[in-house]
Amino acid sequence: MAKRGSYSLGEYQGSYSSLDPNKAYGTDFTGYRTKASLMGASTRPDTANQIQEVNQLLNQGMVPIEVGVLKPEAFDQIPKEHFKELNRMSKLTGSKLSIHAPLIETSGITEQGWSEANRELAERQLKEVVDKSYNVSDKERVPITIHPSSMLAGSEWVPTEGGGEEGKKEREKIIAVDQETGKQVPIERETKYYPGSEKLEKEEKGEKFDPERKLRSQNFSEWDNNLNQLFFNKDRVDEIIKKQGPHIQKALEVLRETPEKDRQMVLKERGDIKQGYEALQSAETYLDDLQNQLASNFNRAWKYCKNDEEKERLKEFSKKFRENIEGDPSLKGQSQAIQNFLFDLKKVVPQKYVTVEDFAKQHSSKTFGNVALNAYKKYGEKAPMINIENMYTGMAFSGSMDDMNELIKESKQQFVKNAMKPKNQGGLGLKEDKAKKAADDVIGMTLDMGHLNIAKKKGFSDKYLSEEAKKVADQVKHVHMADNFGYSDSHLPPGMGNVPNKEILEELEKKGKTKELRKIVEAGGFVQNFGVSPHPYSLEGMGAPFYQEGEPYWNQAVGFQQGYGEGFGQMLPSGHFETYGIPSFSNLPSELGGQRMGAGGSRVSGKPME
Repeated sequence: MAKRGSYSLGEYQGSYSSLDPNKAYGTDFTGYRTKASLMGASTRPDTANQIQEVNQLLNQGMVPIEVGVLKPEAFDQIPKEHFKELNRMSKLTGSKLSIHAPLIETSGITEQGWSEANRELAERQLKEVVDKSYNVSDKERVPITIHPSSMLAGSEWVPTEGGGEEGKKEREKIIAVDQETGKQVPIERETKYYPGSEKLEKEEKGEKFDPERKLRSQNFSEWDNNLNQLFFNKDRVDEIIKKQGPHIQKALEVLRETPEKDRQMVLKERGDIKQGYEALQSAETYLDDLQNQLASNFNRAWKYCKNDEEKERLKEFSKKFRENIEGDPSLKGQSQAIQNFLFDLKKVVPQKYVTVEDFAKQHSSKTFGNVALNAYKKYGEKAPMINIENMYTGMAFSGSMDDMNELIKESKQQFVKNAMKPKNQGGLGLKEDKAKKAADDVIGMTLDMGHLNIAKKKGFSDKYLSEEAKKVADQVKHVHMADNFGYSDSHLPPGMGNVPNKEILEELEKKGKTKELRKIVEAGGFVQNFGVSPHPYSLEGMGAPFYQEGEPYWNQAVGFQQGYGEGFGQMLPSGHFETYGIPSFSNLPSELGGQRMGAGGSRVSGKPME
């Protein structure tokens, strides 16, 4: 420690020292170490020439490499022989290839809405992607990363207002989907002010409506309005019966006794019979229309009911309605049966509008399950792994890892259900335990740590992100690494932003497998802006060793430029003191602006070149 008056200067620590090889230097080190053989990168996603892209990454010494073309039409431009050539390149170099599938909307939603035909198209496209991807390795399962959605905005979460328990959160926005049309409706948190409210008068505050409450209200209001319209039409029938009842009854009696060939003449000659007959036709028209509308609404209630309990209630309502119609088929009897049925239908509220996550979960899980089963049928134990990737804030499947967990679990259930079917029904005839084991092998998750970090712009902490990662740790089979500052997916090498890499990876590591997972660095943004390879920075950020085992590490590379024993020998190592500083003001370290004697000469000589 050097002192001058009241001012003191601490000893300058310098860079890497062989006396302390484990000490981590460099601001980019995340604090988590991994093998260099597990750190890789993705290819440029905008070109079909993936052979050239892979070759460039191999020249940098990478082992894991992710082949990824994001546009479906560009992926289709890759000849199938290229995938086989990539396999040969992999064998020659000892590299391991994975695939990032093109962006395909797995749920079947398009800008025009949803259809099962669109979902089936997405399924066929992904099956083709899997078939091509299988060719890049014949030794092990190929990890294939697939986005759960390519175009769906999603729910947005924020920490619970007023603080509280760490990680506690609430939705501030829901994207609701009309299950009939696939149209999307944003529903945001809102405060409403009502006259007569004590809260308004005393505290000048309104009533808060969270998105879930507004979603429930949306379903109730639309269902109630539909049924009320049917009540209105039924009242028209009752009005006709009330006003024209005697004429209708008379017309029915006369026409029933009149031969069919003479009925037109009777209607022409007798105005009272014609009046009753026209009223009868009008009432029957209203009743027919009511029956059609009832059928449509019952179908909606059945398709979008909350649970099996509500389905049982709908069965009872249907049976009661049939018995009432058969018991009294008259106009009045039909009208009364319809009224009773409408009152029954008011006791249920179909969920016509659901969150985009619930909607996509229902349909995307079918796509993922079927794609995985098709791969297992063809390739058995070497079937590629279908890894579903979490999205970033603002997209579907980004706000909560609970949604990701449910999507993956439902995809596995779809696989198991179909795998257990007999072969003549399109299944594999597997027993349940074997089907579940196969589902676990071929369906998992790619954890994108950069995507997860973007939750910070909503106010979430590192601890929250770690807890979210913990929820899906059992599902993770592949890792994407890209650093950012929590506001955009800026794709920097790990250690250059504020992603809590160490904390997240340690949560995964508790499951006993993360150390051996491939870690693909998606740092395209860094390459685009700085024009250099991010790989050395990635190795430094993750503290990878220069060699397979032992010291030194990449983040200590800066210390290799000087040796301790330079200059006058070990007793007075002037080169060391000139570099790191001595306890006086006679020589500041060169790294802090001090000048070295013989600066024009060789560093190890201590004197100028002659």
